[in-house]
Order: sequence, then C-alpha cells, then structure tokens
Amino acid sequence: MFVVADTEELVADGVITTDQAKEIKRRARDAMISLAVNTVLCLGILAATAGFVFWLADPIAVLLLGSALLAGGIAILSRGADMFRMFGNAAALIGAGMLIGGGAAELLSHYEDSAGWIMTAAGAVTTGLSGYALTRESAAAGFVVGAILLMGVALHLFGLGFLLDQHDLFGAGKAAFFLYAFAAIAAAGWFTDIRLITALSIIPFAQALDTGTAYFHAAYVFYSPEPTLSILQMTALIALCLWVAAPSPQRLARHTGILAILAFVVANMSALVGSLWGDVVGETIWGPEYFDFSDTGPDSYPSQSDRYLAAKEAFRASTLEISANVFSVLWAITLVAIVFWAAHRNKRGLFNAAMTFGAIHAYTQFFENFSDEPLAYVIGGLAAIPLAWGMWRLNGMMIARSAAPSA
Repeated sequence: MFVVADTEELVADGVITTDQAKEIKRRARDAMISLAVNTVLCLGILAATAGFVFWLADPIAVLLLGSALLAGGIAILSRGADMFRMFGNAAALIGAGMLIGGGAAELLSHYEDSAGWIMTAAGAVTTGLSGYALTRESAAAGFVVGAILLMGVALHLFGLGFLLDQHDLFGAGKAAFFLYAFAAIAAAGWFTDIRLITALSIIPFAQALDTGTAYFHAAYVFYSPEPTLSILQMTALIALCLWVAAPSPQRLARHTGILAILAFVVANMSALVGSLWGDVVGETIWGPEYFDFSDTGPDSYPSQSDRYLAAKEAFRASTLEISANVFSVLWAITLVAIVFWAAHRNKRGLFNAAMTFGAIHAYTQFFENFSDEPLAYVIGGLAAIPLAWGMWRLNGMMIARSAAPSA
C-alpha cells in the first residue's frame, strides 16, 4: 500500500528508526528511477519501431529486419545475463513491433477489404498465445511476452475499429465497441500488471457517450456532449472500482484504484462543461437531428431548419434540462463532500484530484460569473467557515466511534 508520510517526523516520534527511514527513502528513490528508466525505454522502442517500418517502406525488408531483431533479442535473453537484458528486451520488442506493425500497414495498403477481419483475428490469436505463454515463461522473457500481448490487444481493437468505420456502424454498435475496448484494455492492464494500460482504458469508456478531446491551432479542448450522463457513467465506474477494491488482493486494488481516479477526473471535466453550458439530458443521443427533416424544396414551408428547431424545442420541453448555475452549485457541494471523505479514508489520489478540481471550479466561476460580484465572495467565504468547523467535528466523532470498543 502506497501512503504519504513524513519519515523525519516518524523518526522524531520514535515510530521508526533512522535506518528504517533511510531504507524507505532508498526504496522510494529506486521506484522513481525504475519508472523513469522504463518510460524512456518504452518510448525509445516505440519510436524505433515506427521509424524502421516507415523508413524501410518495404514489406520484405521489414520482415527480414524484424525477424532478425526478434531472434537476436531472444538469443540475448536466453543467455540470462542481467547486464544486457535491457538490450535483449529492446531488440525483441522492436522486432515484434516491426512484424506486427509492418503487417498491419501492408494489409491496409494492399488488402483493405479483408484487412479489418485479418487484423481482428490475428490480434486475438496473438493476445491468446501471449497470455498463455506469460503464465509459463521465465521471468527473463516476461517483459517481452507481456509487451507482445499488448501489441496483440492493440491490433485486435484496431481491426475492430477499422471494420466499424468501414461498414459505417454508429449508435449502439459504436458504443458497444468502445465498451468492449474498455474491458479489453483494462483486462490487459491487470493481466500484465501495468497500471498505465489500465488507466488508458478510461478513454474508450468515456467515448461510449462521445466524451473526448480535440485540438486545433493553439488549443486543446475537452468536450462532453452529455455531461450529466457522463457523470453518472463515471460515478457508476467509481462505485464499482471501490466495491471491487475493498476485499480484493493488492494487485487488483491498485488497478481499480487508478481507474477510479481517472473516472473521477473525467467526471469532473464533464461537470466543468455542465457548469459552463448546462445540459439538456439525452439531446445528442435520442433527440432530433437536423438530417431527420428532409427539405422538400427551396419554397417549402416550414423549411428544414424551422422544422428541426421546432422539434428541438419540443424535445427540450419534454426532457430534463439542468442549468449551468445548478450544475455549478451541485458540483461545488459534491467536491466538498469528496474532499472530506477522501481525507478521512486516506484516499490521497481522490483527495488531490478533488482539491485540484475545486481550484479549477473556483477559478472558472470567478471569471465566468462572479468577477464583479463581491457579495458572492462574502457569502461563500462566511459559509465556508462553519462548514470547515463541521467537517472537523464530524471527523473527530468518526474517529472516536471507530476507536470505541465493540459491545
């Protein structure tokens, strides 16, 4: 279990010895160095793999060099020399990446009609064989086999996504694909015990309701066309993760914990959208669309635009609409409650995220709504004082109750 503690204070209080404090610092430093080394290694492997494929630009050359690198990497790993194991891992993974990536590029370039089916099947087979091998391989090749498993998952999902786009499948089919991708990536992250992969699974999960990102010149934006439904979706995932983590082994708890934090981040980003624009719940999912109203001609009355706007107004009158002000208040109350709960339960990840979004919320509302309303700050500031006192007293009562002997 990872916790934050002041080792100097623990030594001063006699909780741990000076030697124990030094050992804690050494292990923390080793963990950070390992993370940095692995990050640089993985980025280098990805860059070299893609560079070789596009630089050679010939399927035979990619096949030969990829096979040679894969064989050379396996040969280095089979010798069991710790000094050169990193080079063996790198060579084997660049080779495997060239074979898989080069094969996918060749299929897309010359066999587009069957590329999606072949990539989907090949990815599934690669994932299955790698998963089986990972349960039987020695530790020396475990890194390589796990990485090849992730390549198989990526190829499988890319093939499915290509088929989805090729056959113009949208709506429920598109949402089902993103949910399947979420489950596959999360499972792969847990199986290989790489929390970064588990964290990435939040992307397709959010995209099931079209929540995502976009960029253009000098801007990178987050969009959530259904903020209320996205918040409910992420809240359900957070609840599921916390429920699964409670009785589970530490490995599963770590992965569900990182997924819960990422879901909390997406939920807060969706709440930020709602606090600025409000929300007409379900309008982009089951509401009217412009192309549902065909135009019968230039002189038709009412026009296509008029009929669409009338249907849109009728839909808004019949569904739940949440104003930006209501969103802002509910978001602020929720953040305060989560900060208190996370602090009491030592959920530091959720606590830090809640505090961060509390600052974002305050900053946004200051410039958006209350920059010229000083009375709002007087009311908010005076209300925060008894709120802080109540949180302090409630925490004391909860601690006293948990420390009381059972009957």
